[in-house]
Amino acid sequence: TTGADKGKLMPTNTGMVVNDFLLANFENIMDFNFTARVEEQFDEIAKGDQEWRKMIDGFYSQFHPIVEDTEKNAGKFKGERLLGQDPESGRNVYAKIGKYGAFAQIGEREDEDKPRFAKLRDGQLIENITLEEALDLFKLPRELGNYEEKPVQASIGRFGPYVKHGDQFFSLPKTDDPYTISYDRAIEVIEEKREAERQRTIIAFEHEGAMLKALRGRFGAYINYNKANYKIPKSYEAESLTQEDCIAIVSDPENLSKKKGSKKQGSAGSGKAASGSKNTG
Repeated sequence: TTGADKGKLMPTNTGMVVNDFLLANFENIMDFNFTARVEEQFDEIAKGDQEWRKMIDGFYSQFHPIVEDTEKNAGKFKGERLLGQDPESGRNVYAKIGKYGAFAQIGEREDEDKPRFAKLRDGQLIENITLEEALDLFKLPRELGNYEEKPVQASIGRFGPYVKHGDQFFSLPKTDDPYTISYDRAIEVIEEKREAERQRTIIAFEHEGAMLKALRGRFGAYINYNKANYKIPKSYEAESLTQEDCIAIVSDPENLSKKKGSKKQGSAGSGKAASGSKNTG
């Protein structure tokens, strides 16, 4: 519930929502004097001037009914702010907290037209984001132009910012901002990722409708085929693999990697994992 800013602990959006809920339902516990009173009682207990069971009973007899009442009557705590109306559609604009963090929302879930969502940027807080700042979040995806006769977009997905070229996704470095990245820089990112992929690839070809690749990995060379990874036996020289060698290796189940999640690994470098979802919260 806290983050760091120049060595200082700063509340996150989730922390603020939790704090608002506690203030709304446990005002006495959140009172600044509560801790001081409890410390005084602890001092009395330490000196033997108060019996600890009576102190706990006295606190719990008041605290427990509040908990029960909150469970029954508090309902779902929304943790949201109405920021205003979208000038284009006239629909309400909210800042909210969701499963994957804070987000902006245009429209109501009950509307005939589905609401639109966009994640809040790093450093943006539900409690002070403005209507204008929230509306800016909906500028994504940005159309940057065409490259190799395919459209280029910049956007943010569930796993971070990315550039999309045709149906391929390229993760953006932290130094690039999808809201401001230029067309030329987006093309640089695409080509940099392609070159990195070329440097990793020993051999690649299509086999039975799927791409089979021998790749240089962090822990040595391996083969990727049909979303599964295969170990290269010591009897083969990775840099000299032929198509026949690769087919023989993937045809032997003994070479299938037993590492957990190996079937989820594909050819790295394309940044496909960056897309994940639309700008939903």
